[in-house]
Amino acid sequence: MLIKKYNNKKSNLESLFAGAKRTFEKAVKENSAQGAAEYILLFGGVIVIALAGLLIYRSYFASSASGLNATKDINSIRDNMTSLQI
Repeated sequence: MLIKKYNNKKSNLESLFAGAKRTFEKAVKENSAQGAAEYILLFGGVIVIALAGLLIYRSYFASSASGLNATKDINSIRDNMTSLQI
């Protein structure tokens, strides 16, 4: 009787591991949505980088207390270039 219980528990564990192995193999083979997920991550990364760049350089294009002003800088360069012309 003890041997029969041991054999029964052993077969239950073997069937459990076999089922887990089949489930794992099925999950590994199934990759139909992988390409779409990669494109979503790629576009999301590009959007995050573009927004970060806009936030960083926003103060340069707007007049700010730091003295950086794109309009003033461009006019200064234009004035310097016209004074250099012969």
